Amino acid sequence: MRSRNPVFSRRGFSRDNGYAGFNAAPQAGGPAVATQGNPYAQPSGNPYAQNPYATQDPQYGVPPQAPAVADRMTMDDVVIRTGSTLGLLVVTAALSWALLPVDDANIGRSYGIAIGAALIGMVLAFVQSFKRKASPALILSYAAFEGVFLGVVSSVVDNRIASGAAMQAVIGTMAVFVGVLIAYKAGWIRVNRRFYGFVMAAALGFVLLMMVNMLFAVFGGGDGLGFRSGTLGIVFGIVGILLGACFLALDFKQVEDGIAYGAPREESWLAAFGLTLTLVWIYMEFLRLISILNSSD
Repeated sequence: MRSRNPVFSRRGFSRDNGYAGFNAAPQAGGPAVATQGNPYAQPSGNPYAQNPYATQDPQYGVPPQAPAVADRMTMDDVVIRTGSTLGLLVVTAALSWALLPVDDANIGRSYGIAIGAALIGMVLAFVQSFKRKASPALILSYAAFEGVFLGVVSSVVDNRIASGAAMQAVIGTMAVFVGVLIAYKAGWIRVNRRFYGFVMAAALGFVLLMMVNMLFAVFGGGDGLGFRSGTLGIVFGIVGILLGACFLALDFKQVEDGIAYGAPREESWLAAFGLTLTLVWIYMEFLRLISILNSSD
């Protein structure tokens, strides 16, 4: 599994520039059938597959008992790694909220620390995104610095714009996560190549528009092109949340395929990394939308 959040150029599982396991029939622990279907398949077969019947008992000439499967990713691994990453993020967010006040006397210093943490977190995220293997230290460090940034931003919005905004954003993020998970498990969301292509195109357009808006805001002042304020800001906030929901569906597909294909246990860190990126995206979009709605009152 090569877990990559679409916000940071998701590359997916496959080694042939396709997406993970679409229209494939994965069999955990079994030999690879086709290289384009199984992302862990190589020309000689799946390097992670173990064939318990590859050799026979020399005495009786019958297949031995299948060996126990070890060091492969399971759902428990993904849940534990994701819980660890999100838990660290929440702890650092709470500490930054408590230790970095946003009153008039200290808001400049708090903003500076938050921006520095955000930049470090972004660099760490990009480094992990381009690494071939998961680095737990990088992923946990990203979560810690991202938590500092989210804590200060949440405190600013909650104390200066909309009281209770942070909790509302958390509840909204949890609701989207549960809703997408239910829809995915029920088969209402089908993650295929067309879905993946649509989400990637929409994400690219969204990010480019936000970058252009930021440039206009920096050099032209004000709200730039208005994509993050007023009616347009509300529309783009909703679009951002919907994109985050689509990212979650892609993350669920990657986790499902990784487990089915017998991915190594270390890949669960990449799954946790992708889910954390997506949940942070959704939370920020909710927080931004809530602040816009309260500012327009």
